[in-house]
Amino acid sequence: MADLKSQLQDLVSLQKVDSEIYNLKREKEAQPEIIKSLDDAFEQKKQQLAALDKNYLDLQKLKKERELELGSKEEATKKLQSQLYQLKTNKEYQAMVHQIDDSKSDASVIEDKILTLMDQIDQAKLETDKEKQALQQGEKLCNEEKKKIQDKVKEIDDRLVQLEGQRKQITPNIDQKLLPQYQRILDNRDGLAIVSVMNNSCGGCNMHVPPQVINLIQMYERIITCEVCNRMLYIDDEAAA
Repeated sequence: MADLKSQLQDLVSLQKVDSEIYNLKREKEAQPEIIKSLDDAFEQKKQQLAALDKNYLDLQKLKKERELELGSKEEATKKLQSQLYQLKTNKEYQAMVHQIDDSKSDASVIEDKILTLMDQIDQAKLETDKEKQALQQGEKLCNEEKKKIQDKVKEIDDRLVQLEGQRKQITPNIDQKLLPQYQRILDNRDGLAIVSVMNNSCGGCNMHVPPQVINLIQMYERIITCEVCNRMLYIDDEAAA
């Protein structure tokens, strides 16, 4: 077995590789959720457009109903007017005139409703057309963002292959009894198994490292771990200098 100091140096080199692997894997795992957020936002815009479309069609349908109602009312008025000169008494004539006036008044109300609906239909069409354009642009941007994410994932995969290659170059230099201990800490401590002691503090959890523990680390007789986070500890001679 190589001396412990060189073993620690190899573990530090391995940790640099593993830290990048850990961060890249986390970044890669986050990408499907980002894509899902993009798809959800786009689906929400599609639903908004569908609601505008439905409102536009409902207004057109209501306008047709009002137009049929107006036509029916106008026919009824004409029928009343055709009967007007068949009446024999002035009382009947006045009653019929009053009925015709009411019918015309009802028709006028319906006409006003139709004019209001026409304004609403024009506004609804403007809003629908505007939303359609926004949706088309949104779809384009969404696809562009998804393409960027796919490209990023490919870059991550390519880099992970490189890092795995580097890892395979380093691990044979590490004692096979020490490597499982390192791997176990790595898996349990968010991809960080070995940390330096800086300013008498653990680089993993920032807890104070007593002077006697620092002395033990510098003796290089055995692996010293943090009493709090259980990560392996080492002294960075270059940083200390």
